[in-house]
Amino acid sequence: MYFRVIFVTKSMTEGKPLKLILQFAVPLLLGNLLQQMYNLVDAAIVGRVLGTGALAAVGATSSVQFLVLGFCIGICIGFGIPIAKSFGAERLDKMRSYIFNSVLLTALFAVLITAVCSLCCTLILQMLSVPQDVFDDAYAYLIVIFLGIPFTLLYNLLSSILRSVGDSRTPFLFLAISTVLNIGLDLLCIIVFKWGVAGAAIATIAAQAVSGILCLIYIRFRVPLLTLSRADCKADAESIRDLVVMGIPMGLQTSITAIGSMVMQAANNGLGSVYVSGFTAGMRLKQFCMCPFDALGSAVSVFCGQNLGAKKPERIRQGVRLGVIVGVAYGFCIGLVMIFFGRSMSTLFVESSAGDVLDASAKYLRCMGYFFWSLGILNICRMATQGIGFSGRAVFSGVTEMFARSIVSLGFVGAFGYTAICFSDQTAWIAAVLYITPTCLHCIKKVTKQIEAEKANANFSESVG
Repeated sequence: MYFRVIFVTKSMTEGKPLKLILQFAVPLLLGNLLQQMYNLVDAAIVGRVLGTGALAAVGATSSVQFLVLGFCIGICIGFGIPIAKSFGAERLDKMRSYIFNSVLLTALFAVLITAVCSLCCTLILQMLSVPQDVFDDAYAYLIVIFLGIPFTLLYNLLSSILRSVGDSRTPFLFLAISTVLNIGLDLLCIIVFKWGVAGAAIATIAAQAVSGILCLIYIRFRVPLLTLSRADCKADAESIRDLVVMGIPMGLQTSITAIGSMVMQAANNGLGSVYVSGFTAGMRLKQFCMCPFDALGSAVSVFCGQNLGAKKPERIRQGVRLGVIVGVAYGFCIGLVMIFFGRSMSTLFVESSAGDVLDASAKYLRCMGYFFWSLGILNICRMATQGIGFSGRAVFSGVTEMFARSIVSLGFVGAFGYTAICFSDQTAWIAAVLYITPTCLHCIKKVTKQIEAEKANANFSESVG
C-alpha cells in the first residue's frame, strides 16, 4: 500500500499566540526529552552496569560537552532565525538562499570543530582536573563524542530548518526512532560487546546519525518548499553575513555559559569521585527537567522571528509575555519535585547502597529547586531577544552567567566545598535574569518603533503617489 506524506508548514503570524506557541513547543519538547534520553540512558546503563567510577568518567567531561555541542546546536538554531524571518515575510527565494548557505557554513564548522576538539582532547581533560582513576575512561568517552560532531550538526541544522517553517513534528518523529535505537545500541555495546564507556558514546553518535539522515531524506523527497534549485545553490555574501551574525552569537552564547560550567566542573572534580558521581547524577536530571524551558524558548524565538518578518510587534509582545508566564509556572512546579524527590530520582543512576553519592545528588537538586523558576524568565527573554535580531545582547546574558559561575567556583568552593557548587547555577541564573529582562523589553520597544516608522513611511509614499 502506498502512503503519501504531506508536509505542512505553520505560519505563526495569525491566530492565538499561546495556542500557536504551545502547538509548536510540544513536539519540540518531546524531541528535547528524547535527546536527553540519550544522556539519561547512557548514564543509567553506565552507572548500573559499569559502576559509579565509570559514571564519574562520563560526568567529568559534561561541561566541555556542553561547551562544544552547545556551540554546534546554538549556531544551527541561529541559522534558523533568518530562515524563519524570510518565511514569515513570504520571501521564499531568500529563504532558500539562507538554507544553502547555512549548509556550507555548517560543513565548514563540522570540519574545524571536529579536528580541533579531537586533537586537544587530552589537554581538555587535564584542564578539567579529571581524577586519574577515571581519566582513561573519560578520554575514551569524550573522543568518540568529538568524532561524532558532524552527525550532531547534521541533525540540528536540518531540524532547525524544518522548525523555521513551522514543522516541529517531523524532527521529533525521527528523533523518537533514533532514541529507541540508542537504547538498543547502549545495551549491545556495553553489555554484549563489552566496550565500556566508549560503547555508550558510540551508541549516542550512531543514533544521532540516524536521526540526521532521516531528516535529510525527508527534506529531499517530501518537502518541495525546501527543495533547492540549481539557481539557489550558490554562495551569497549577504546571506552568509546574515547567518553568521545570527548563528555565531547564538553558538557563543551557549559556549560562553559553558565556560563558567567548566570552571565549576573543574572545582567539583577536585573534590573527589564521590562528588563527581553525585554531581553527574544530579546534572543529568537537571538537564532533563530543563527541556521544557528550551522547547518553549525555541518556540517563542520562531514566533518572534516570523512576526518580525510580518511586521506585527504586538504579537511579539504577546508571545514573550505568555511564554514567561508558562515558563515560570513550570519552574515552580518542577522545582518542588526536585526539592522533595531528588534523592529518589537519583537512584535511576546510582545503586541505593551508594548513600554518599545519592546524598550529594539530592543536595544539588534540592538547592537548585528553590530557584528553578528563574529559568522561565531567562530562557524566554534570551531567545526572544535573539529571535528579533539582537543576538549580541543575548550573548551578553551568557557572559553574565559565565562570570557568576566562575566567581562562585573560584572564590567559594575552597571555603564551602560542595555547598558552593550546589549554588553556582542559581547565582548565574539570577544574575543573567537581572540583565536580560530589561534588555528584552528595550529590544522589543526598539523593533516596534522601527516597524511603526516603516509603516508610516509606506503610508506617506502611497498618499504622495
